[in-house]
Amino acid sequence: MFCAITPAFAIDPLPFKDAAQRERFQHLTSQLRCMVCQNESLDASNADLARDLRHQIFEMMQQGKSDEQIKQYLVARYSDFVLYDPPLKASTMALWFAPPALVVVGGIVVFVLLRKRAKPAAQIAMNETGDDW
Repeated sequence: MFCAITPAFAIDPLPFKDAAQRERFQHLTSQLRCMVCQNESLDASNADLARDLRHQIFEMMQQGKSDEQIKQYLVARYSDFVLYDPPLKASTMALWFAPPALVVVGGIVVFVLLRKRAKPAAQIAMNETGDDW
């Protein structure tokens, strides 16, 4: 179980200057999605692309680039999909609003189906006179 939550860069150690730089790297790579795995962060992925991107991020950090500059570079290359928390804009509307819309539509469908199912049972109960003809 412990191996499942161990960051992938532990397998591929990088020469950080200090603990603060390691924390910054971990925080940044945990906010970015592996484009191969898609449901794992760069921090947790063992894919070759994730390893290469971690090295590239490390190099950009060494060059003095900010987290925002690094994210902008990756978004320009891989689109907003690389971000676990994409910004709200026209191209990401479906990512933000489709899940809640599906829940609302599903709730309405269930409500309507339950009402339709309850109506015939109520009508049958009212129409019964006790005669079997």
